[in-house]
Amino acid sequence: MCPAFGGLRVLTRIEGSRVCLVADQGCLYGLTFVSHFYAARRSIMSPELMNVQISGGTMIDDVRFIIEKIAEDPAVTFIPVVSTCVAETAGIAEELLPEKAGNAVVKLVRLPAFQIKSHPEAKDVAVSTLLDRFADFDKPKKDKSLVVVGEIFPVDAMAIGAVLQRIGVESVVVVPGTDLDDYRTAGRAEACAVLHPFYERTAAIMKENGVGIVTGNPVGAGATAGWIEAVGQALELDMETVRRVAGEEREKAAAVIESFSGHAGKVIVAGYEGNELPVVRLLLEAGHEVPYASTSIARTSLVEKDHQLLSMLGTEIRYRKYLEEDKAAVLQYGPDLVIGTTSLDSFAKEQGIPAIYYTNNISSRPVFFAAGAGTVLGMVDGLLRKKQVFREMKEYFATLP
Repeated sequence: MCPAFGGLRVLTRIEGSRVCLVADQGCLYGLTFVSHFYAARRSIMSPELMNVQISGGTMIDDVRFIIEKIAEDPAVTFIPVVSTCVAETAGIAEELLPEKAGNAVVKLVRLPAFQIKSHPEAKDVAVSTLLDRFADFDKPKKDKSLVVVGEIFPVDAMAIGAVLQRIGVESVVVVPGTDLDDYRTAGRAEACAVLHPFYERTAAIMKENGVGIVTGNPVGAGATAGWIEAVGQALELDMETVRRVAGEEREKAAAVIESFSGHAGKVIVAGYEGNELPVVRLLLEAGHEVPYASTSIARTSLVEKDHQLLSMLGTEIRYRKYLEEDKAAVLQYGPDLVIGTTSLDSFAKEQGIPAIYYTNNISSRPVFFAAGAGTVLGMVDGLLRKKQVFREMKEYFATLP
């Protein structure tokens, strides 16, 4: 899948936005399909570039024409002009585009696949571009205010909000968001909690503008308490209250994890979402063996703490992974369960190993605090209890003529 999809996922969900996609016909077809399938029921407009337009020098005129057509709708307030990795579209000059059309602000968002290697990192490009254009960094900071960065399950957002309120946080905004005001408000936050390690550019732009950065996430007992305390320190809250709440949440998560610790198994985690390592950390905390984990994102400074911990605990970690590496790991380690990509899942099932799709089974579920731990570990526990069924199925079909 083209990584530009991740950026489109962010951009198409914004109220009042309508994307102008500057790409050739092949990119247009594929990206329009996955954007509607995974992201939002929003129109994407495009000059539908052909070789004659690209080579004939009419591309900029065609893009401008589409921008003006989009701007005829008074409900459109933002027109992201998305360029892909076709050589001519990747190098489109922003100064040749209008800054505004009708009621809409126009902003170029570059999502070339030769530079952006995964769709999570394309989300980071889109979010950082929006913050650069819209965030109110020049206005005074709001007292005890926090911006949370991460595309998270709605129940997780509610849980985070409830805990932050208990420790004294007075204002919370989450990006990626569905309203441009979320991005404006984000610039006035005192601190920024980056929940996923691929938001490297976003963290950098926030830090450059005087916003304190909180890394990590509330996944697992110890990390939950540590994250709450880090937020409290970043916002200079009453640390007695913060530590009390952190201790309560640690105990809740620890109790849930302990309840699943008696059914340990060997699990391989191989996704492309970029949030795999916290899930591995949770599995290890529950007593599972995770000999191998892989992800499509690069190794960044934001992932380093988890990398060091998991490596020390014996997990082999691959960044920018290939399917062949994941398949080799399945054969080498013989896991009881694979949580991976669709291609890897098919391969694992051929070996008689239970396997589920990471995106639909992890990223679509809550993972934070005690509730998230219970959801993830409960699912894993149920699958491990059925591992013999998969082996019997394989043996049955192997006997057929």
